[in-house]
Amino acid sequence: MDRHHYLLRIQYLGFRYSGWQRQPEQKTVEGMLLKTLRFVLPGREYKILGSSRTDSRVSSLDGAFELFLEGQPLEDLSKFMDHFNLNLPPDIRIFKILPVQQDFNIINDASYKEYHYLFAFGAKLHPFCAPLMAGFHGELDIPLMQKGASLFIGTHEFSSYTTRDQKGNQQKRKVILSELIPNTVFSASFFPDKSYIFKIGGHGFIRYQVRMIMGALVSLGSGELSLEQLRYSLVEPESLELTYIAPGSGLHLNKLQFKGGK
Repeated sequence: MDRHHYLLRIQYLGFRYSGWQRQPEQKTVEGMLLKTLRFVLPGREYKILGSSRTDSRVSSLDGAFELFLEGQPLEDLSKFMDHFNLNLPPDIRIFKILPVQQDFNIINDASYKEYHYLFAFGAKLHPFCAPLMAGFHGELDIPLMQKGASLFIGTHEFSSYTTRDQKGNQQKRKVILSELIPNTVFSASFFPDKSYIFKIGGHGFIRYQVRMIMGALVSLGSGELSLEQLRYSLVEPESLELTYIAPGSGLHLNKLQFKGGK
């Protein structure tokens, strides 16, 4: 039987989902996609594979998954995408679909991923901010956090920036972009007067890496960590035991690029 391969670009608000990966008794993005595909592709055999497994409450502006479809190809991609979107919940949207070759690998062919973490600090945030922005109590030293963010650029051993169950895996990663800037991208009437975005980009990240880096920056900004401790953690990972994982609701996948410009 013929198999056809399609790359679908996806956006979703992750606040009410327990991450990407399908889990028993949990509402997940992958689970919702599969449930909807059963309706829009009745009687067809297929499977899907995501480009990355986002955590609980993490969102995506530029994600992707691959659809492997047995039998006849899709006749009209635009019509299929419209039908798919019509039946998906309002917090998930497919914005592009294209056929790909059989040798396309959605995991290995990802050349760049960029995450943004939206946050503010001080007074408690408006409840409507909860799905989009993390709020940290107390004061944060933003200039110091900006200096700390720049330390992560380059190739480092990130053993301190993942959970214990991941310690045996390959922890070396190259970070191409790491900066903390005032938020001028996202706006809403209920946002605080000042908010910030931590941007980080690279080929790929290990589990919880971005959220633990953000957690370390918050600890730095609140005076719980020093800049020297942060710097040393990338040289001697065992020198710093990090336990704080920043909330998932402030994080979203902002950009995903594949080899060949897909």
